[in-house]
Amino acid sequence: MTTFKLPDLGEGLAEAEIIEWHVRVGERVVVDQPMVSVETAKAVVELPVPFGGMVSALHAAAGDMVPTGAPLIDFDSGTVVGSMPVTSEEEFVDTATVGGGRGTEMRGRAVPVARALAKRLGVDLATVTGSGRGGLITLDDVLRQAHLTPAPPASPWMSPQSGLTPAPLRGARRAMAHSMSLARDQIALSTVCDDADINRWTARGDYMVRLMRAMIAAWRAEPALNAAYDPVDNSRMLFKHIDLAVAVDTPAGLIVPVLRGIETKTPEELRAALTAQKDAAHQRSTSAGDLRDFTLMLSNFGTLAGRYGIPLVVPPAVAILGAGKVRNDAVVVGEAIEAHRRMPLSLSFDHRCVTGAEACRFLAAVIADLERPD
Repeated sequence: MTTFKLPDLGEGLAEAEIIEWHVRVGERVVVDQPMVSVETAKAVVELPVPFGGMVSALHAAAGDMVPTGAPLIDFDSGTVVGSMPVTSEEEFVDTATVGGGRGTEMRGRAVPVARALAKRLGVDLATVTGSGRGGLITLDDVLRQAHLTPAPPASPWMSPQSGLTPAPLRGARRAMAHSMSLARDQIALSTVCDDADINRWTARGDYMVRLMRAMIAAWRAEPALNAAYDPVDNSRMLFKHIDLAVAVDTPAGLIVPVLRGIETKTPEELRAALTAQKDAAHQRSTSAGDLRDFTLMLSNFGTLAGRYGIPLVVPPAVAILGAGKVRNDAVVVGEAIEAHRRMPLSLSFDHRCVTGAEACRFLAAVIADLERPD
């Protein structure tokens, strides 16, 4: 018997939801035929059959959450003619020697945010008992060791008497909870706001293309915001290209696909790339590769409502630009008051590695480009 384990699909989450099985127990299968559809970090991915043979067991049903590296399916009498790499838990946790004695062999296995917090709080990981799989040390374990874990407040609506049944977050909403938790725990967030007067635009609409062009101009004027920050090494990497993560609202939740190399694209190419990613997001066909490794972020929330906001930066990126709802404002021009169309802008940044001056220079360059007639 051969057991195939859920591989790491490269999206940063340690689990996936089974959407639909395409094989059944007792069925003889061949390599590369459709096996199962799973959803992780906002994308539905179809896994092919990795081994030829007969299916002897399915270890999860539709709707189940399966941890990365856990058994997924068993095959009998199959010859291995293809495979998918299985990533062990060691590849998405930090492992480091703890304790000070010579020859110490104890090793603390902890998620990166837990190790960073332990260092900041002066907590020795050798004294922490991990509550995660295989003794993995989590953020809550470190907080508990530092006696900083507050008692959870009573939640009347969760009581049996309330008659309400809580539903677990799935798919895109589960991924959003994961990303926003990282943003909350790892980012020293600061936000600066201003307005761009777009009254001189010769053509209305096409806000996203103009915003992307403005962000390219701002990056050239102030490169510090197109970067990644590593808090463990206290290091920063400045990128020579812009892979822009763009927030897309869908019925399934927030999807954030990435437009690659926008600084090399024409307005027509930017428009086409954006349309393709929006269509894929709504069809739930965004590929795993199109959801990661972004260098800068953009949210055009003003298409719905809102003037200013506090967009959250998802690490390891260090900045996100938010555009609010365009409206007519009363503007003083000389000694007269005129109605001008203005776009509110909110730029959030990680203040650990981006200065306020750098953020303001970036925002000023965005505004300068947006205020050009065309």
